[in-house]
Amino acid sequence: MLLHIIARGKIGRSPEAELVDRYARRLTMPFRITELPDRGGKLPPAPPGTVTVMLDEKGRQLSSIDFARRIEGWRDSGKRECRFLIGAADGFDDAERDNADLLIAFGAMTWPHMMARAMLAEQLWRACSILAGHPYHREG
Repeated sequence: MLLHIIARGKIGRSPEAELVDRYARRLTMPFRITELPDRGGKLPPAPPGTVTVMLDEKGRQLSSIDFARRIEGWRDSGKRECRFLIGAADGFDDAERDNADLLIAFGAMTWPHMMARAMLAEQLWRACSILAGHPYHREG
């Protein structure tokens, strides 16, 4: 299953971009990042069997284990792609939220899109590590 981050805004050459790259290189599942302009620009076409996860302040707060189990369930049920949408400064409207399969939040605070992208890349790597039984992640 392809893990696909689709983010508004350009991350450029920044410390956050280095973090995203560091975690992307460690992923054991196929991975892609698509950047869209802050406004406009269309999402790439979604192949059949795509799950859409939106990072949104109104989303659920999942533990890393719960996040990994969601990815595992989608992967094992034959989903071809899991898209993670990161919005621009104004976030998403209600119609966009309604089209998502899952809304998640990294806490109640608002995060800049560059930080959200780095945190998401880390959580995707952590989820792959959890699913592989790697001892790095500890619950406690």
